[in-house]
Order: sequence, then C-alpha cells, then structure tokens
Amino acid sequence: MTKLSVNINKIATLRNSRGGNNPDVLKVAMDCERFGADGITVHPRPDERHIRYSDVREISKNIKTEFNIEGNPLEDKFVALVLETRPAQVTLVPDTPGQLTSNHGWDTIKEREYLTNIIGVFKKAGIRVSIFVDPVEAIVAAAAATGTDRVELYTEDYARNYKQDRNNAIKEYIAAAAVATQNGLGLNAGHDLDMENLQFFRQGIPELLEVSIGHALISDAIYYGLENAIQLYKRKLQG
Repeated sequence: MTKLSVNINKIATLRNSRGGNNPDVLKVAMDCERFGADGITVHPRPDERHIRYSDVREISKNIKTEFNIEGNPLEDKFVALVLETRPAQVTLVPDTPGQLTSNHGWDTIKEREYLTNIIGVFKKAGIRVSIFVDPVEAIVAAAAATGTDRVELYTEDYARNYKQDRNNAIKEYIAAAAVATQNGLGLNAGHDLDMENLQFFRQGIPELLEVSIGHALISDAIYYGLENAIQLYKRKLQG
C-alpha cells in the first residue's frame, strides 16, 4: 500500500505569519500521526521562512511514524541537521536559497559524482535516501548509479495537465516508474498531488511506495478538518 507522508510546511507558514506558537507545529505533526498519516515530511530552507531547524529537532524526538526531511544538501547546515536528527529518510532537492517552492529535479547525469558522494554520507549514517527527479527515463536510470535508495518523481506537470488529458499526463511517469523498478529503485512522488488527481496516479503506478503531500491536503483541511482530510487522501491511495 502506498504510504501518505503529510508535509506540514504550510502549518509553519501560518504560525510564522503572526509570531508565537499558534498553530503548534509539533502538536500538528503528532496529531497527523494520530489521525493516520504514515509519515511526516518537512522541508526546512536556509531562511527558515516556514519550518525552523528547531521544529525539525523537536519533531524528530516526538513522532513515531516515518520522518522525512527534504532539502538541498549543498547547504552544510542542512546536512548537519539531517545527521543530527537521523530521520528515516532524507529527500534531496536541488532548491536555490530563495526559491518559493521546488520546481525541478536533479540532473543525475551531470551531477552524478556529487550526488554519489553526498548520498554516501547519509547512507553511512543509516538514513534512507531519495532524490527528487523529473520523470525522464535517462535521468531515472542514471539515479541508480548514485547509490540512492529511491527517487521521488516531481509531479507538477502531471497535476497541471491532468484535467486536459489524464492518460497523456501520466504517460511519462509510468515510463519513468518502470525504469526505476528495473534499476532496483524505490519510488516516491510529490508536488501538487491532490484529492482529484491522486487516485488516478496511484492506479497508474502501483509500485508507488510513498507520496508526500502538503499544500493541497492542508488547504482541504480548512474545509474537511485535518483528520478527515488525511483519511480522505488515504482512501484515494487505497482505491
């Protein structure tokens, strides 16, 4: 069954907009766990504009479900945080410092040497590694040579084109997933997956191990409540 990891960055954004500790990011992480989330994802950025490094430390001490930390390992501070907190998984994303949100994956061909070295650092610490990639067969195949355990398919293009032609929108993702499986890579996915497009994606790619969903799920929680939203998304992954 595909696992649902809830990205709580938007909760931290809401808290930071007013100062103080409302909503309480740690409590929300623990509540997501209690409401059925299979994991918690955070993506701390250098300016700490949403998730703070202190949040990561507190969450790592208090949750029992899988903890996934996303970020760019070019930042020494990020690498040190991951090695300190030892999450179940680290997802490497090639963000630039001021980037609003993730918008592309690694070039695993050009950046093979760097990725191989940094992945080795995390794996030596016993941390499972996933790298964020575009759904390009050659890029996915080259990812296997870096030593990564998994790849996370960047799904913005799928989400953008889903309503126009969902069969065509998912085509390159199915091909990329097949290459991942052939090369012994686990498969994750994330970015703009939502209540409408998630089930079709899961049905088209049954080997999918995990999805990380934040913005859409937290937005839906405004209407449905957090517990209901988590359960609704989990049902989409079971269909």
